[in-house]
Amino acid sequence: MSSSGEDTQLGPQRCGFVAIIGRPNVGKSTLLNHILGQKLSITSRKPQTTRHQVLGIKTEGEVQAIYVDTPGMHLKEEKALNRYMNKTASAAIKDVDLILFLVDRDRWTDDDEMVLRILENARSPVVLVINKVDRLDDKGQLLPLISELQSKYKFADVVPVSALQGHNREELEKVIARFLPENDHMYPEDQITNRSERFLAAELVREKIMRQLGEEIPYSMTVEIEEFSESPRLLEISALILVERDGQKKIIIGEGGSRLRQIGTEARKDMERAFDNKVMLRLWVKVKSGWSDDERALRSLGYTDINLK
Repeated sequence: MSSSGEDTQLGPQRCGFVAIIGRPNVGKSTLLNHILGQKLSITSRKPQTTRHQVLGIKTEGEVQAIYVDTPGMHLKEEKALNRYMNKTASAAIKDVDLILFLVDRDRWTDDDEMVLRILENARSPVVLVINKVDRLDDKGQLLPLISELQSKYKFADVVPVSALQGHNREELEKVIARFLPENDHMYPEDQITNRSERFLAAELVREKIMRQLGEEIPYSMTVEIEEFSESPRLLEISALILVERDGQKKIIIGEGGSRLRQIGTEARKDMERAFDNKVMLRLWVKVKSGWSDDERALRSLGYTDINLK
Protein backbone atom coordinates (compact mmCIF):
# COMPACT_ATOMS: atom_id res chain seq x y z
CA MET A 1 0.00 0.00 0.00
CA SER A 2 1.21 3.49 -0.79
CA SER A 3 3.41 5.28 1.71
CA SER A 4 3.17 9.01 2.28
CA GLY A 5 6.95 9.05 2.83
CA GLU A 6 7.59 9.16 -0.90
CA ASP A 7 6.66 12.72 -1.64
CA THR A 8 6.61 15.42 -4.12
CA GLN A 9 10.18 16.70 -4.70
CA LEU A 10 9.89 15.70 -8.33
CA GLY A 11 12.14 18.30 -9.96
CA PRO A 12 11.32 19.24 -13.56
CA GLN A 13 7.81 19.60 -14.90
CA ARG A 14 5.82 16.40 -15.22
CA CYS A 15 2.84 15.87 -17.50
CA GLY A 16 0.99 12.76 -18.59
CA PHE A 17 -2.29 11.01 -19.24
CA VAL A 18 -4.10 9.00 -16.55
CA ALA A 19 -7.00 6.67 -17.39
CA ILE A 20 -9.60 5.92 -14.71
CA ILE A 21 -11.21 2.58 -15.54
CA GLY A 22 -13.55 0.13 -13.85
CA ARG A 23 -16.96 -1.43 -14.09
CA PRO A 24 -20.12 0.69 -14.32
CA ASN A 25 -21.17 2.69 -11.25
CA VAL A 26 -17.99 2.06 -9.26
CA GLY A 27 -17.33 5.78 -8.66
CA LYS A 28 -14.98 6.83 -11.48
CA SER A 29 -16.74 10.12 -12.28
CA THR A 30 -17.14 11.00 -8.60
CA LEU A 31 -13.42 10.41 -8.04
CA LEU A 32 -12.49 12.62 -11.00
CA ASN A 33 -14.76 15.43 -9.80
CA HIS A 34 -13.14 15.34 -6.34
CA ILE A 35 -9.64 15.44 -7.84
CA LEU A 36 -10.53 18.43 -10.02
CA GLY A 37 -12.39 20.20 -7.23
CA GLN A 38 -15.53 20.74 -9.32
CA LYS A 39 -18.08 18.84 -11.40
CA LEU A 40 -16.82 17.88 -14.83
CA SER A 41 -17.99 14.30 -15.25
CA ILE A 42 -21.68 13.62 -14.58
CA THR A 43 -22.68 11.25 -11.80
CA SER A 44 -25.72 9.14 -11.01
CA ARG A 45 -26.49 6.07 -8.95
CA LYS A 46 -27.39 4.36 -12.19
CA PRO A 47 -24.57 2.45 -13.90
CA GLN A 48 -23.22 3.47 -17.32
CA THR A 49 -23.81 7.18 -16.72
CA THR A 50 -20.55 8.14 -18.46
CA ARG A 51 -20.63 7.47 -22.20
CA HIS A 52 -17.74 9.51 -23.57
CA GLN A 53 -14.11 9.85 -22.59
CA VAL A 54 -13.94 13.04 -20.57
CA LEU A 55 -10.57 14.74 -20.25
CA GLY A 56 -10.03 16.50 -16.93
CA ILE A 57 -6.86 18.51 -16.32
CA LYS A 58 -5.32 19.10 -12.87
CA THR A 59 -2.20 21.26 -12.54
CA GLU A 60 -0.53 21.42 -9.15
CA GLY A 61 2.86 23.12 -9.14
CA GLU A 62 5.17 21.29 -11.54
CA VAL A 63 2.76 18.38 -12.05
CA GLN A 64 -0.01 18.31 -14.67
CA ALA A 65 -2.18 15.19 -14.78
CA ILE A 66 -4.60 14.79 -17.69
CA TYR A 67 -7.37 12.43 -16.60
CA VAL A 68 -9.47 10.28 -18.89
CA ASP A 69 -12.79 9.33 -17.25
CA THR A 70 -13.98 6.35 -19.29
CA PRO A 71 -17.39 4.68 -19.64
CA GLY A 72 -17.93 1.72 -17.33
CA MET A 73 -16.88 -1.56 -18.93
CA HIS A 74 -19.51 -4.30 -18.95
CA LEU A 75 -20.13 -7.72 -20.46
CA LYS A 76 -23.35 -6.99 -22.36
CA GLU A 77 -22.86 -5.56 -25.86
CA GLU A 78 -26.29 -5.94 -27.45
CA LYS A 79 -26.56 -2.39 -28.81
CA ALA A 80 -24.17 -0.23 -30.81
CA LEU A 81 -24.06 2.25 -27.91
CA ASN A 82 -22.86 -0.47 -25.50
CA ARG A 83 -20.23 -1.63 -28.00
CA TYR A 84 -19.08 1.96 -28.41
CA MET A 85 -18.75 2.42 -24.64
CA ASN A 86 -16.65 -0.74 -24.22
CA LYS A 87 -14.48 0.17 -27.21
CA THR A 88 -13.93 3.68 -25.85
CA ALA A 89 -12.89 2.39 -22.42
CA SER A 90 -10.59 -0.28 -23.90
CA ALA A 91 -8.90 2.21 -26.23
CA ALA A 92 -8.16 4.58 -23.36
CA ILE A 93 -5.64 2.24 -21.73
CA LYS A 94 -3.48 2.03 -24.87
CA ASP A 95 -2.35 5.65 -24.98
CA VAL A 96 -1.90 6.70 -21.37
CA ASP A 97 1.01 6.89 -18.96
CA LEU A 98 -0.84 5.47 -15.96
CA ILE A 99 -4.03 3.49 -15.34
CA LEU A 100 -6.15 3.74 -12.20
CA PHE A 101 -8.27 0.60 -11.75
CA LEU A 102 -11.10 1.57 -9.40
CA VAL A 103 -12.85 -1.25 -7.53
CA ASP A 104 -15.44 -1.44 -4.76
CA ARG A 105 -13.97 -2.78 -1.53
CA ASP A 106 -17.03 -4.94 -0.74
CA ARG A 107 -18.31 -6.03 -4.16
CA TRP A 108 -16.44 -7.91 -6.90
CA THR A 109 -18.36 -8.75 -10.09
CA ASP A 110 -17.94 -10.43 -13.47
CA ASP A 111 -17.51 -6.95 -14.97
CA ASP A 112 -14.54 -6.37 -12.63
CA GLU A 113 -13.05 -9.65 -13.87
CA MET A 114 -13.51 -8.51 -17.47
CA VAL A 115 -11.63 -5.26 -16.79
CA LEU A 116 -8.84 -7.24 -15.13
CA ARG A 117 -8.51 -9.43 -18.23
CA ILE A 118 -8.27 -6.35 -20.45
CA LEU A 119 -5.52 -4.96 -18.20
CA GLU A 120 -3.37 -7.97 -19.06
CA ASN A 121 -2.64 -6.23 -22.37
CA ALA A 122 -1.83 -2.85 -20.78
CA ARG A 123 1.65 -1.47 -21.37
CA SER A 124 1.35 1.22 -18.68
CA PRO A 125 1.63 0.75 -14.90
CA VAL A 126 -1.67 0.09 -13.13
CA VAL A 127 -2.53 1.44 -9.67
CA LEU A 128 -5.30 -0.40 -7.82
CA VAL A 129 -7.67 2.13 -6.21
CA ILE A 130 -10.05 0.61 -3.66
CA ASN A 131 -13.19 2.69 -3.13
CA LYS A 132 -15.57 3.18 -0.17
CA VAL A 133 -12.97 2.62 2.56
CA ASP A 134 -14.51 5.42 4.65
CA ARG A 135 -17.04 2.83 5.83
CA LEU A 136 -14.30 0.69 7.40
CA ASP A 137 -13.28 1.20 11.03
CA ASP A 138 -10.30 -1.12 10.58
CA LYS A 139 -8.37 -0.65 7.33
CA GLY A 140 -6.72 -4.00 8.04
CA GLN A 141 -9.92 -5.56 6.71
CA LEU A 142 -8.68 -4.57 3.24
CA LEU A 143 -5.64 -6.85 3.41
CA PRO A 144 -7.39 -10.07 2.24
CA LEU A 145 -8.85 -8.22 -0.78
CA ILE A 146 -5.50 -6.63 -1.63
CA SER A 147 -3.74 -9.98 -1.32
CA GLU A 148 -6.30 -11.69 -3.55
CA LEU A 149 -6.15 -9.02 -6.27
CA GLN A 150 -2.36 -8.81 -6.21
CA SER A 151 -2.27 -12.55 -6.84
CA LYS A 152 -4.24 -11.90 -10.05
CA TYR A 153 -2.28 -8.87 -11.30
CA LYS A 154 0.99 -7.13 -10.49
CA PHE A 155 -0.21 -3.66 -9.51
CA ALA A 156 2.31 -0.83 -9.35
CA ASP A 157 0.71 0.46 -6.16
CA VAL A 158 -2.48 0.19 -4.09
CA VAL A 159 -4.36 3.21 -2.70
CA PRO A 160 -7.58 3.04 -0.63
CA VAL A 161 -9.95 5.99 -1.14
CA SER A 162 -13.49 7.23 -0.74
CA ALA A 163 -14.50 8.75 -4.07
CA LEU A 164 -17.63 10.26 -2.52
CA GLN A 165 -15.97 11.80 0.55
CA GLY A 166 -12.61 12.60 -1.07
CA HIS A 167 -10.81 10.48 1.57
CA ASN A 168 -7.10 9.91 0.77
CA ARG A 169 -7.32 11.97 -2.44
CA GLU A 170 -4.05 13.81 -1.74
CA GLU A 171 -2.22 10.53 -1.20
CA LEU A 172 -3.58 9.20 -4.49
CA GLU A 173 -2.39 12.34 -6.31
CA LYS A 174 1.12 11.89 -4.85
CA VAL A 175 1.20 8.36 -6.20
CA ILE A 176 -0.01 9.53 -9.61
CA ALA A 177 2.68 12.24 -9.77
CA ARG A 178 5.45 9.66 -9.30
CA PHE A 179 4.39 7.80 -12.43
CA LEU A 180 4.05 10.79 -14.76
CA PRO A 181 6.92 11.38 -17.22
CA GLU A 182 9.06 14.50 -17.31
CA ASN A 183 7.30 16.64 -19.91
CA ASP A 184 6.37 20.26 -20.44
CA HIS A 185 2.77 20.99 -19.50
CA MET A 186 0.33 20.65 -22.39
CA TYR A 187 -2.38 22.99 -21.07
CA PRO A 188 -2.53 26.32 -19.20
CA GLU A 189 -2.56 25.83 -15.44
CA ASP A 190 -6.12 27.17 -15.07
CA GLN A 191 -7.68 24.89 -17.73
CA ILE A 192 -9.61 21.92 -16.31
CA THR A 193 -10.91 20.23 -19.47
CA ASN A 194 -10.52 20.14 -23.24
CA ARG A 195 -14.24 19.53 -23.68
CA SER A 196 -16.41 22.32 -25.07
CA GLU A 197 -19.04 24.17 -23.06
CA ARG A 198 -21.66 22.72 -25.44
CA PHE A 199 -20.59 19.21 -24.44
CA LEU A 200 -20.71 20.05 -20.72
CA ALA A 201 -24.17 21.62 -21.10
CA ALA A 202 -25.51 18.46 -22.75
CA GLU A 203 -24.00 16.27 -20.03
CA LEU A 204 -25.57 18.37 -17.26
CA VAL A 205 -29.03 17.99 -18.79
CA ARG A 206 -28.50 14.24 -19.19
CA GLU A 207 -27.38 13.95 -15.57
CA LYS A 208 -30.57 15.59 -14.27
CA ILE A 209 -32.74 13.23 -16.33
CA MET A 210 -30.92 10.15 -15.05
CA ARG A 211 -30.96 11.33 -11.45
CA GLN A 212 -34.65 12.25 -11.39
CA LEU A 213 -36.17 9.41 -13.36
CA GLY A 214 -34.38 6.45 -11.79
CA GLU A 215 -35.41 3.22 -13.44
CA GLU A 216 -38.15 4.82 -15.55
CA ILE A 217 -35.82 5.85 -18.38
CA PRO A 218 -33.29 3.34 -19.72
CA TYR A 219 -30.04 4.32 -21.40
CA SER A 220 -31.66 4.95 -24.80
CA MET A 221 -31.73 8.70 -24.10
CA THR A 222 -29.26 11.37 -25.17
CA VAL A 223 -29.05 15.16 -25.33
CA GLU A 224 -28.05 17.32 -28.29
CA ILE A 225 -27.31 21.05 -27.99
CA GLU A 226 -28.94 22.90 -30.87
CA GLU A 227 -28.13 26.48 -29.81
CA PHE A 228 -25.33 27.87 -27.64
CA SER A 229 -25.28 31.66 -27.87
CA GLU A 230 -23.26 33.74 -25.40
CA SER A 231 -23.36 37.43 -24.56
CA PRO A 232 -21.69 39.22 -21.61
CA ARG A 233 -24.83 38.97 -19.47
CA LEU A 234 -26.68 35.91 -20.79
CA LEU A 235 -26.00 32.45 -22.18
CA GLU A 236 -28.86 31.08 -24.30
CA ILE A 237 -28.91 27.29 -24.65
CA SER A 238 -31.42 25.14 -26.53
CA ALA A 239 -31.20 21.39 -25.93
CA LEU A 240 -32.99 18.52 -27.65
CA ILE A 241 -33.60 15.37 -25.59
CA LEU A 242 -33.76 12.29 -27.82
CA VAL A 243 -35.59 9.13 -26.72
CA GLU A 244 -36.66 5.98 -28.54
CA ARG A 245 -40.35 5.67 -27.63
CA ASP A 246 -43.38 7.90 -27.12
CA GLY A 247 -43.81 6.53 -23.60
CA GLN A 248 -40.33 7.75 -22.66
CA LYS A 249 -41.13 11.20 -24.04
CA LYS A 250 -44.27 11.42 -21.87
CA ILE A 251 -42.31 10.40 -18.76
CA ILE A 252 -39.65 13.07 -19.29
CA ILE A 253 -42.21 15.81 -19.98
CA GLY A 254 -44.38 14.83 -17.00
CA GLU A 255 -47.88 16.00 -16.19
CA GLY A 256 -48.40 19.44 -17.69
CA GLY A 257 -44.67 19.68 -18.41
CA SER A 258 -43.79 19.58 -14.70
CA ARG A 259 -40.96 17.05 -14.96
CA LEU A 260 -39.30 18.81 -17.88
CA ARG A 261 -39.45 22.13 -16.03
CA GLN A 262 -37.81 20.57 -12.97
CA ILE A 263 -35.05 19.02 -15.10
CA GLY A 264 -34.49 22.39 -16.76
CA THR A 265 -34.37 24.31 -13.49
CA GLU A 266 -31.78 22.02 -11.91
CA ALA A 267 -29.64 21.85 -15.07
CA ARG A 268 -29.74 25.63 -15.44
CA LYS A 269 -28.48 26.17 -11.88
CA ASP A 270 -25.51 23.87 -12.48
CA MET A 271 -24.78 25.58 -15.81
CA GLU A 272 -24.77 29.02 -14.19
CA ARG A 273 -22.22 27.78 -11.65
CA ALA A 274 -20.12 26.06 -14.33
CA PHE A 275 -20.16 28.90 -16.87
CA ASP A 276 -20.26 31.83 -14.42
CA ASN A 277 -23.07 33.50 -16.34
CA LYS A 278 -26.85 33.77 -16.27
CA VAL A 279 -28.39 30.99 -18.41
CA MET A 280 -31.63 30.82 -20.37
CA LEU A 281 -32.24 27.11 -21.02
CA ARG A 282 -34.87 25.74 -23.40
CA LEU A 283 -35.59 22.00 -23.54
CA TRP A 284 -37.48 19.89 -26.08
CA VAL A 285 -38.09 16.14 -26.24
CA LYS A 286 -38.14 14.22 -29.52
CA VAL A 287 -38.61 10.53 -30.40
CA LYS A 288 -35.87 9.07 -32.63
CA SER A 289 -36.48 5.32 -32.73
CA GLY A 290 -33.44 3.05 -32.69
CA TRP A 291 -30.79 5.75 -32.36
CA SER A 292 -28.79 3.82 -29.73
CA ASP A 293 -28.34 0.84 -32.08
CA ASP A 294 -27.59 2.88 -35.22
CA GLU A 295 -23.87 3.50 -35.68
CA ARG A 296 -24.46 6.30 -38.18
CA ALA A 297 -26.81 8.04 -35.76
CA LEU A 298 -24.29 7.63 -32.93
CA ARG A 299 -21.57 9.30 -34.99
CA SER A 300 -23.88 12.19 -35.86
CA LEU A 301 -24.58 12.68 -32.14
CA GLY A 302 -20.88 12.91 -31.28
CA TYR A 303 -20.16 9.34 -30.21
CA THR A 304 -16.72 9.23 -31.82
CA ASP A 305 -13.36 8.12 -30.48
CA ILE A 306 -11.04 10.76 -29.04
CA ASN A 307 -7.30 10.72 -29.83
CA LEU A 308 -5.55 11.13 -26.50
CA LYS A 309 -2.21 12.17 -27.98
